[in-house]
Amino acid sequence: MDRVSAFDEPLKKLLGGATAKVMAEHLDLHTVGDLLHHYPRRYEERGRLTALTELPIDEHVTVVAQVADARIMMFNNGRGKRLEVTLTDGSGRLQLVFFGHGVHKPHKELLPGRRAMFAGKVSVFNRKMQLAHPTYQLLDAEETDETGDVTEAVDAFAGQLLPIYPACKQLDSWRIAKAVDTVLPSAQDAVDPLPGTLRDGRGFVPLPEALLKIHRPHTKADIAAARERLRWDEAFVLQVALARRRYADTQLPAVARTSVAGGLLDAFDAELPFTLTEGQQKVTGEIFGDLATEHPMHRLLQGEVGSGKTMVALRAMLTVVDAGGQAAMLAPTEVLAQQHHRSITEMMGELAEGGMLGGSDLGTKVVLLTGSMGVPARRQALLDLVTGEAGIVIGTHALIEDKVQFHDLGLVVVDEQHRFGVEQRDALRSKGKQPPHLLVMTATPIPRTVAMTVFGDLETSVLDQLPAGRSPIASHVVPAKDKPHFLSRAWERVREEVENGHQAYVVCPRIGDDADEAREKKGKKQAAPEDDGEKRPPLAVLEIAEQLRKGPLTGLRVEVLHGRMHPDDKDDVMRRFSAGQVDVLVATTVIEVGVNVPNATAMVIMDADRFGVSQLHQLRGRVGRGSAPGLCLLVSEAHEASPARARLAAVAATLDGFELSRIDLEQRREGDVLGQAQSGVRSSLRVLSVIDDEEVIAAAREEAVRVVADDPGLERLPELRIALDALLDKDREEYLDKG
Repeated sequence: MDRVSAFDEPLKKLLGGATAKVMAEHLDLHTVGDLLHHYPRRYEERGRLTALTELPIDEHVTVVAQVADARIMMFNNGRGKRLEVTLTDGSGRLQLVFFGHGVHKPHKELLPGRRAMFAGKVSVFNRKMQLAHPTYQLLDAEETDETGDVTEAVDAFAGQLLPIYPACKQLDSWRIAKAVDTVLPSAQDAVDPLPGTLRDGRGFVPLPEALLKIHRPHTKADIAAARERLRWDEAFVLQVALARRRYADTQLPAVARTSVAGGLLDAFDAELPFTLTEGQQKVTGEIFGDLATEHPMHRLLQGEVGSGKTMVALRAMLTVVDAGGQAAMLAPTEVLAQQHHRSITEMMGELAEGGMLGGSDLGTKVVLLTGSMGVPARRQALLDLVTGEAGIVIGTHALIEDKVQFHDLGLVVVDEQHRFGVEQRDALRSKGKQPPHLLVMTATPIPRTVAMTVFGDLETSVLDQLPAGRSPIASHVVPAKDKPHFLSRAWERVREEVENGHQAYVVCPRIGDDADEAREKKGKKQAAPEDDGEKRPPLAVLEIAEQLRKGPLTGLRVEVLHGRMHPDDKDDVMRRFSAGQVDVLVATTVIEVGVNVPNATAMVIMDADRFGVSQLHQLRGRVGRGSAPGLCLLVSEAHEASPARARLAAVAATLDGFELSRIDLEQRREGDVLGQAQSGVRSSLRVLSVIDDEEVIAAAREEAVRVVADDPGLERLPELRIALDALLDKDREEYLDKG
């Protein structure tokens, strides 16, 4: 068996079909290599009890603890039987419960004084934390066999550091450990991706040794050495992939688009009723410098909600039009595309009516292209693009279709990059005669380490200064379950804002139409019986709107907005809301980005714990856009001690998006941060932390740039090429481009 195929061996061959199936479906582990790169999350030392005082509610945990007492309780007039076991670590206590026929085995085994590893989901019952029907493995035993030797469990665990693996309900940590034991001999076949000089120069242990030490360490020094080596591998392979992409981009030709004096941009600037912030001027200089080169610009423009990114992008587009090219802005939703088209044409005034009666001689056409447009309007937009009459087009995925042809596409602006895959981005870029310049915008502030890792092929510009006139936003958590009167007060506040001449948003996670209900029914059929009814469905737009109309907001003009409405209806609702003809808009997250209604001052986010930190920050940015202060109320039924409530408290405590992005990163798994949940592709990061390992990432980036500059095709580094193929298969490498 050669070195590569040892790692490519399917787990089914070594572990059996049932275990391999669970690993594939629930942990996304398919091969020997996948399992060897599934590292322990932490380690328990035999003889040291796990702290029970900081267990996260609603999460699956593994604890090592000692049984303090165990008792059988009867209920239902003696027909029901329940075993209650109390664990202790000297400072905290945790209750275990077993029901029915499941009480017999643990009743015999979990005797006071016994120590075991327990795995289960932390819940709260009668104000006490508990694990219901946890799985467990005894770690010591008082019994000895006939020869006087201790039992196998003690032999297995005595004096060792016990690896605790990321697990799932279907497969406990110790079962994963046994599976790792089976494949561990294959670690000797690991292909080492690091160039020998780099490995020796930094004093790293060989890769096979690192894999053995991370899975079966004898000392804490073993773990540290293994993690240091594996952390570097992950950072380096990622940065080599990105460095190769950056290098390839520098080899592409592009048309330089330099600004023209007395053109469209100068005419636009002359009409601006305000001066640009220092940040906008600095970032514009960076972008104009890139546009003037004969290689395609690849720049990420990130900034706070409301920092004026659209203004910066528009000035870049006008520069390209002045230079004889066309600019396309790609938006993720029709609502956002329409909003951008409306705001850009308003900002440009007669300059957006080139060739039209009353339009400026310097002007150009600004057209909208979405999938739901009528045939005549669509045909005219396509004609304006191919003839070059339209200098600017704003659209959704409809821009990518084969029928869409440009006269001379010079700049592509992608709004909210995380909503697009590499295929869409490249499809639009391919419509230029030569590769067009690319400007990616995101309103989700990104820590520098993430920018280096996820957007490593893009130069980064940051807008962290808000334009003058923006108002502060007060944010509060509304604990609807514990204090229902707080929710009543929230609706009173909405009514007060409307009575003062303002408007409000109410955001729900779900639509609540027939399609939603069908999905829920299907989900219930697939759910395990013990999960059924554990959590109610998220609150829905249609239901909440109806309740508000009949209840606390009676008499106010309440309308709904969601993604499955007809595009004309969506546009009509947004226009009327913008015009002040709607008091309260009950919507899904379609209003998350780009929607700009300065008169909207209040937002109530229902089931706020179901949204991520960055998404909540985005949503909140829809209010406080005018001269009146904004108010954002985060409604949640989550338990006060839960991680979800901690997230909401963090959002309420600061308006600094960059600070929130760090909190978001610290609270979520690294894979999620890198888009794993959205892409369906498993992140290759196991030990590298993009928040803590900035120095490693920066150093790996420098080494990667040097290696790629010296050997772009990695001809002299075949092991590194193999590692790139293995760790960053085609899907994952493209996925890096998605951000």
